[in-house]
Amino acid sequence: MFALRHLLVALAQVLNLVLTMYMWLIIARALISWVNPDPYNPIVRFLYKVTEPVLAWVRQRLPLVYSGLDLSPLLVLLAIVFLKNFLIASLLDLAYRTC
Repeated sequence: MFALRHLLVALAQVLNLVLTMYMWLIIARALISWVNPDPYNPIVRFLYKVTEPVLAWVRQRLPLVYSGLDLSPLLVLLAIVFLKNFLIASLLDLAYRTC
């Protein structure tokens, strides 16, 4: 049983790290969108390549409430915070109850 507990704790920690890193990538993408970035810059291309699939998926399902205002980064950040507070806490709780 202790192996399952350690597996769940490790899974929760890795998931927390991945979600935190993706949250910072979304924030960087939102900040870069306020200026006119060079589309050939490798950092800008990396940010767009990593974040665009999720943001495009949210944009397709989100009607434009305000003209030209993209709320998809905000919704993705809220989803990440929810996952970090719910899923990771649930995994850790499950891990410590399997004693």
